[in-house]
Amino acid sequence: MCWSATADLMVGTAVCAVGVACVAQAARRPRDLPMAALPLLLGSHQIIESVVWRGDGGTGAATTAWAVIALPLLPLWLPVSVLCVAPPTARRRLLLPLAAGIATSAVLAYYLMTHTVTADIRGHTVGYGFGLAHPAPVVVGYLIATIGSLLLSGDRGLILYGILAAVGAAVSVALWRQEYLSTWCALAALSSVVLLRWVRRRRPPARRPSGQDLQEA
Repeated sequence: MCWSATADLMVGTAVCAVGVACVAQAARRPRDLPMAALPLLLGSHQIIESVVWRGDGGTGAATTAWAVIALPLLPLWLPVSVLCVAPPTARRRLLLPLAAGIATSAVLAYYLMTHTVTADIRGHTVGYGFGLAHPAPVVVGYLIATIGSLLLSGDRGLILYGILAAVGAAVSVALWRQEYLSTWCALAALSSVVLLRWVRRRRPPARRPSGQDLQEA
């Protein structure tokens, strides 16, 4: 988990396995699939970063792929996924994280299209840079879109995941300021096991056979 190529590969593979289980559990509930697939996305993200490690950073295809997932994709994926599964009473308040996600994703996508993303190996973490001129508003929008959507979801399991993601963000800022995003994505990936529990709890109970079914049998 951001310590080495091997750690990223192992974590990514394990999280992808969790993602496969989540998607399998949610296969009959299309609205749940975007959220259930989040561990697959985060696990793949860690595997991609293992390639960045092995290439000693730089500006290659793996660096760009990592940045596309972390920057414009995640702040849009999460609020849309939460909106799909949120109870009706929570949908109006989720418009704020959705709007923040759309705006943040648009800004980051523009920067990725007009700037070169670079990755630098810094001790036991990877730092990424792409020339963002005013990062503070973008970081706020990113946090509202990702963590904010989870905390406002009105769903216990997603709120728990949001709390873990918020704790991961605080740890990342405290320990690795320059490599914040890379570290936070790894911690969010490790927390994906919470989503497996969430998916299983949403599985409809098996239908008990009725008296008519027993007679027909």
